[in-house]
Amino acid sequence: MTMPTVDKERIRRELDEKNLLDLHRELTRQRRWRTGVMIALMSALLFTVVFGTLENPFVYTFSNIGNFFDYRLVFIIWSILSGVAIQTAILALFRLEDYARGRHLKNILLAAAVVFLVATALIPALKEEYPFWHVLHFATAILHAVCVFAAFMPFAVWVSRENPRLRRVIVGLIAGVWGGSILALVFFGKSGLFEMWFFVGMILFLLYLSLVLFEEKIVKLSVRFLKDEDNLNLAIEKYFVDLDRIDRRDKKSAATDSPRES
Repeated sequence: MTMPTVDKERIRRELDEKNLLDLHRELTRQRRWRTGVMIALMSALLFTVVFGTLENPFVYTFSNIGNFFDYRLVFIIWSILSGVAIQTAILALFRLEDYARGRHLKNILLAAAVVFLVATALIPALKEEYPFWHVLHFATAILHAVCVFAAFMPFAVWVSRENPRLRRVIVGLIAGVWGGSILALVFFGKSGLFEMWFFVGMILFLLYLSLVLFEEKIVKLSVRFLKDEDNLNLAIEKYFVDLDRIDRRDKKSAATDSPRES
């Protein structure tokens, strides 16, 4: 049984005539961003849990695991993956909500947060052997948390103000992530639990906001896209077809076939 082919040119002409081509591109772009952000965050979440439990998290911090055992390279890879995933997710949410456009400080803080997290993994945390580097390691870890807080917390407060229905959940997540990390540090001391709580909580916070805010944006765009459609089945076909991807595939095929013809 052959699958029906999609007449992309017909769809493109129809969307262009209805002035919906740009709207369709925006829908496709938002779906791609949502998928990418969710994959990045889920990967970072899984890696964080696996790395943080390579040794007993009640005894060893992430830095201990990365420096006292044979997991230094894993520690560095984790810091890069987690730092980039968190920064990408936050920047995607900024862009999605058109938050503080033109203010570059938030971008600088997020970039600095990634640099400080990776520096924390690269700098040895061996107090007896390298006391200076140990202090610097501790300082970069603190600076990472400060940069993330300074960049993300104003946005979270702004979102809760713009979306009152999310206010209680956001306040609860803020209290859970930051308050829970502090309580874990107070009750369990300097262990991996407070770091695990912070990173897992932060990633779950971003997963929640990404799921809700991207879905809200996509639903709004979808309503505009489908409002004048009479045939829902045909509308859904147009809704999900990726015209840009098809164009790229066709261009690649044409480029491959050209040398053969010549």
